Amino acid sequence: MLDKFSIQLIRKPLSIMANQLSKLGITANQTTVFGFVLGCIAFPALIFQEYNIALVFILLNRICDGLDGALARINGITDSGGFLDISLDFLFYSLIPFGFILANPEHNAIAGALIIFSFIGTGSSFLAFAVMAGKRNIDNPVYKNKSLYYMRGLTEGTETIGCFVLFCLFPFHFSIIAYVFSALCWITTINRIWSGFHTLKDSEKSDQ
Repeated sequence: MLDKFSIQLIRKPLSIMANQLSKLGITANQTTVFGFVLGCIAFPALIFQEYNIALVFILLNRICDGLDGALARINGITDSGGFLDISLDFLFYSLIPFGFILANPEHNAIAGALIIFSFIGTGSSFLAFAVMAGKRNIDNPVYKNKSLYYMRGLTEGTETIGCFVLFCLFPFHFSIIAYVFSALCWITTINRIWSGFHTLKDSEKSDQ
């Protein structure tokens, strides 16, 4: 829901940074992998309940996620780069709740499992529609510079990172935050399945 606005705010500083990195010969794919490695460092920090350290690496991961897109726009967007980016993004998104589960299994296990389950819903509906939209040449009027169709929803990347920040700032309230965000994710999933199905159905009818 907020990605459209957050992208506008961060696009210019990311472009400036990306231009400098591009001059150094750093590629989008290198930045994607480097950002994922930084994100993975948050995992042991969470297990040992070093939540401030984890927060730093979560934010560094997200900065790299913005930079790889900016670099791709400079050097050319590729399908392989888009595939790598989205694959590592979803692994990172599931890794953070898993870290909180291992930090406090007794209190966080059910809520953590639920939010990972909800990410399956948002992620699968997002990616399934992107595949079908690409197959049917359905254009995205909002995110024209994405390597795949970026389906909007109540919980997008900005909201997810906001949720992770809240997890780290208020770790003893992880379960409550996770339950609330999971509910919002399922609203997104249901809406995506409904709208995606009817969008594809209408596209099929127009071919007849």
